[in-house]
Amino acid sequence: MPRIRTPRQGSMQFWPRSRAADVVARVRSWPSMKDQKLAGFAGYKVGMTHVLVKDNIATSISKGDEIQVPVTVIECPPVKVASVLLFSKDAYGERCVSQLNAEKLDKQLSRKMILQKKPVKHSDVKNVTDVRVLVHTQPWLSGLGKKTPEVFELGVGGQKLDDRITFAKSLLGKDVKVSDVFGEGQLVDSVSITKGKGLQGPVKRFHIALRSHKSEKTKRGPGSLGPWHGFRGFRTPHAGQTGFQQRMEHNKYILRVSDDVKKVNVKGGFVRYGLVKAQYLLIRGSVGGASKRLVTLTAARRGHLVKLPKEAPEITYTSLASKQ
Repeated sequence: MPRIRTPRQGSMQFWPRSRAADVVARVRSWPSMKDQKLAGFAGYKVGMTHVLVKDNIATSISKGDEIQVPVTVIECPPVKVASVLLFSKDAYGERCVSQLNAEKLDKQLSRKMILQKKPVKHSDVKNVTDVRVLVHTQPWLSGLGKKTPEVFELGVGGQKLDDRITFAKSLLGKDVKVSDVFGEGQLVDSVSITKGKGLQGPVKRFHIALRSHKSEKTKRGPGSLGPWHGFRGFRTPHAGQTGFQQRMEHNKYILRVSDDVKKVNVKGGFVRYGLVKAQYLLIRGSVGGASKRLVTLTAARRGHLVKLPKEAPEITYTSLASKQ
């Protein structure tokens, strides 16, 4: 058999592979939606467990049988809308031209930003091209035991811009639940900051093959670095920062949206997290990031590429065994 060689793995799209600027992921573009609701939500990654479901995929060889599926638990306490942001586009790009704040803001929000004492009157703005809402999490309602909220933007869905602005203003100062945005059997994209692993060598960082035990100087090096007269830069796999980078994973399948924490809390609590206290999601497979880290979920951009039933499969068993 021929020798399988992997000189280098790792996409060249991500460069430089440096640490993320913030632990909260930044979504730069929001998918267009016909439904008038928020285009995304965010929750805290709890951990993983496994469930048994009745396979309802039409083309599956195990259709109708019980199969084991790994799931990620994401706790999603309600977020509160603090501001409505209006954006205008010019030759230099899109920028915020007006901000309408809620009359009453939570005191815990002062831990994250400076709160204004008097409301500011905003005049009508012309040439508005987009609208978003500025929301903050309420981690004190979750099992984290944390007081400082995260602040981030969420897109607003809808067909007409005026309707989207009116809908966004109606949410000012109100709580929004994850069940108001996502449902069971829906595909979402997850945006998160991956687990940081610090300085790692090229074997772990780019999965290059180990060299022969008779090779000179090193076995775990990349070998040839390229010609001296050419460009010797990021194309050659070198040691460097690994992890703690923003990544998007497409087409994550929601199996359950529930308030019943008894159906998900494992014995002794989840490792490095504790017990779930608020509304939660069960997402099929893994999700990037460490436990307790905020994960942003958006409407799926490539949902048409995956043919999955719109109705989530029936969950017959959820493992509540201790993960210690």
